[in-house]
Amino acid sequence: MKDLWEFFLMNWNSGVEICIIAVALYYIYSFLERTHTARILVGLALLVLTLSVISQLLNLAVIGWMLRSISVFMALVLVVLFQKELRTALMELGSQPWFAAPLPKKETIDLLIDAAFELSSKGFGGIIAVEKKFDLSSIAETGTAIDAVFSGALVQTIFHPRTVLHDGGVIVKGDRIVAAGCIFPLSQREDLGKSEGLRHRAGIGISENTDSICIVISEETGQVSVCSNGKLLRPKNIEEFRRTLNAHILIEKYENMDPSQMESKVDLPGDRGGSLVSDPGKCRPEP
Repeated sequence: MKDLWEFFLMNWNSGVEICIIAVALYYIYSFLERTHTARILVGLALLVLTLSVISQLLNLAVIGWMLRSISVFMALVLVVLFQKELRTALMELGSQPWFAAPLPKKETIDLLIDAAFELSSKGFGGIIAVEKKFDLSSIAETGTAIDAVFSGALVQTIFHPRTVLHDGGVIVKGDRIVAAGCIFPLSQREDLGKSEGLRHRAGIGISENTDSICIVISEETGQVSVCSNGKLLRPKNIEEFRRTLNAHILIEKYENMDPSQMESKVDLPGDRGGSLVSDPGKCRPEP
């Protein structure tokens, strides 16, 4: 037992280093796994590892020298290849709860739901991103500053086909619309179907790069969808759509609250009934 204790005292710092490196590698892998560039990193690592093994086994001096030489510039290459992911990771690091933006209130989510289905019933397309912890200021700068209290009438005006801002996205922070006509990053996923147009790709893209919740209203079908964590969710009815927004917005706000109290906060009024498409008869078929 004494020898074990002495061994621990002599090597405890090595154990701490191993744990720190393991946790760091795990979080780096978890972060990259959510992006399409994970395959690039894996491919690059496999290529370097394969060349290194071959050069050692076959005693290929030139290849070994080349690998040792380019390793000096590898960090710069990785920064260039993964600059987007590094920027997102730094944003996530600075988006801790004490930096978090105010989340929309229950009343604002009611207005958000009404606005989404008003757009659907009128045949207007739309895309609305709700800011959470990630700061969307850089994306808001690509559009026109609004800074107005959220209202359904304002949303309908913005997304009216004859307005200048209708093709861009709206960013909601707390209970205010901060910008409209914004350019959202498009998802580069290859598994998306042809029915997912630019609005859906933009909604998925912003949810891949930030933790925001994005609501997409299809101009062609009137379908209302929710994008979260790079996934496109298509609720079957209005009640499911309402609960989906609660699960991704309000529950986080009240996560430390007693369950009985939280239920009264996030469980919105009863189902309005009907299809998630406001008026299926008026909607145009998928192209």
